[in-house]
Amino acid sequence: MTKKIGDVILDVKNISLQFGGVKALQDISFDVREHEIRAIIGPNGAGKSSMLNCINGVYTPQQGSITFRGKTFSHMNSRAVAEMGVARTFQNLALFKGMSVLDNIMTGRNLKIKSNLFLQALRIGPAEREETRHREYVEHIVDFLEIQAYRKTPVGQLPYGLQKRVDLGRALAMEPQVLLLDEPMAGMNVEEKQDMCRFVLDVNDEFGTTVVLIEHDMSVVMDISDRVVVLDYGKKIGDGTPQVVRNNPDVISAYLGTSH
Repeated sequence: MTKKIGDVILDVKNISLQFGGVKALQDISFDVREHEIRAIIGPNGAGKSSMLNCINGVYTPQQGSITFRGKTFSHMNSRAVAEMGVARTFQNLALFKGMSVLDNIMTGRNLKIKSNLFLQALRIGPAEREETRHREYVEHIVDFLEIQAYRKTPVGQLPYGLQKRVDLGRALAMEPQVLLLDEPMAGMNVEEKQDMCRFVLDVNDEFGTTVVLIEHDMSVVMDISDRVVVLDYGKKIGDGTPQVVRNNPDVISAYLGTSH
């Protein structure tokens, strides 16, 4: 069955980002369509993480705009972005190492919790019922990611590949419309990569989540992406289907190091 790609959900226009004299991004434009897996690739230092940081409000670009579901912003605010339905994982895991898998994933529900802190602390009435609902959702994610056996294990005791899975679970707990994944397979062995690929495809298929993915492993990108945008030294040098990008001479030379 062919996957149905929808209309543009995220539109990045003419984004430029500079730190002092360093041009991290130069006039970058691309769009993301609903229900697709959109990869951002490029050599180290190409500006990939900076691009994600602009989308989710960590950085404010000097130029350009980002349109999400028809609303245009010259800069994004991290909390507002999360509330709009954009979740993010990071290259460097920012998990609470001493807390259990369940409690780490539960932190992803914070924006969804309506009860005040006093009622939450007492766990009475509506607050208790609300927490029960959130915990049921988190248990659903735990089952989905096949980490039931580690539910109560402190995250710091888990192998790296499973920690990355917990990080994905925490982002999924926000019920995002768009999921930004910053090198979700970095540092993994072949088997762990295969598992993570499967989960990314299942998130896209079963949850209907749009995925924007930074990844260095070209075979992974070519296998799971619908479209790929290529950055090099802060500039866009390619954009299109995996097949189009694979045959782009600028992309080939950037990866082979012959253009610099």
